[in-house]
Amino acid sequence: MNVEELKRTCEGIMNEVGKVIVGKREVMERVMLAMLCDGHILLEDYPGLAKTLMAKCFAGASGCSFKRVQFTPDLLPADITGTYVLDTRSSTFELRKGPVFTNILLADEINRAPPKTQSALLESMQERQVTLDGVRHPLDRPFIVMATQNPIEYEGTYPLPEAQIDRFLLRTAVGYPSDQEEKEILARRKARKKEEAEVLQVCAPGKVVEMQSVVESVHIEESIEEYIVKIASATRKHQQVEVGASPRGSLAMMKLASARAAMHGRDYVIPDDVKAVAVPAVAHRLILAPDPWIRGVRPEGIVEAIMKEIPVPKVG
Repeated sequence: MNVEELKRTCEGIMNEVGKVIVGKREVMERVMLAMLCDGHILLEDYPGLAKTLMAKCFAGASGCSFKRVQFTPDLLPADITGTYVLDTRSSTFELRKGPVFTNILLADEINRAPPKTQSALLESMQERQVTLDGVRHPLDRPFIVMATQNPIEYEGTYPLPEAQIDRFLLRTAVGYPSDQEEKEILARRKARKKEEAEVLQVCAPGKVVEMQSVVESVHIEESIEEYIVKIASATRKHQQVEVGASPRGSLAMMKLASARAAMHGRDYVIPDDVKAVAVPAVAHRLILAPDPWIRGVRPEGIVEAIMKEIPVPKVG
């Protein structure tokens, strides 16, 4: 597979998802980028904005298996990873796999489960495996966690610790539709005469893995690598930031920039690729000092301001 075939496949997947999700092309591109990077995505927005539907549509269009877990305060780690159960007929313990054994796992309202349950995802997100009773169980590829959380209702929730939120390749909001888009949503629902929306399968999980390999071969010049490092380093020195982006943030920018280049049919990264992915890749990794946060300063604004200050490298 080459970048042109990757571009066509990505467009096919997003066009198919676009038959169900009205507008939101930028959000769909970010979800597609996460899939190309074999990374996890945090969808943070209000209820009813099609976060769950979008994840399900991407799974259907890419041919990936899909499972959903509703995170609640009484959810146990075994409810996600699975456990060994006694088979009375054979008097042996058999593994009953949990929903984590899938290609795309939707962790709905992830911050409603206690830390012990949230931590059950850490090993699978980072190492693509689950360890049960000392036995390692590799997960199928691709394995992508799409998690959602409500940004306004914090009563009865358990905020994600920095170690876990840092494992999400990017964070993005969905946003409300425009009046015209909302009218189109109503028209499409009326036309299909049922609640469930269907998408056609564009490719298979194996092809998604192939596309991930193509992204790894995208060329990135040293000057652009330095540009990425300068952005990450500036977040650590910023006066309003208490904890800046770790090297994992730099790696996220590099991977997402390479994926964006390939998605646009290029086998090389340009500065615009880095500028397009910096905010969703880095902002959620920053911890602001208390005073700026109280005054309404947000990490997204800080990353945008940093990019305006750092000279853009010339590629030629």
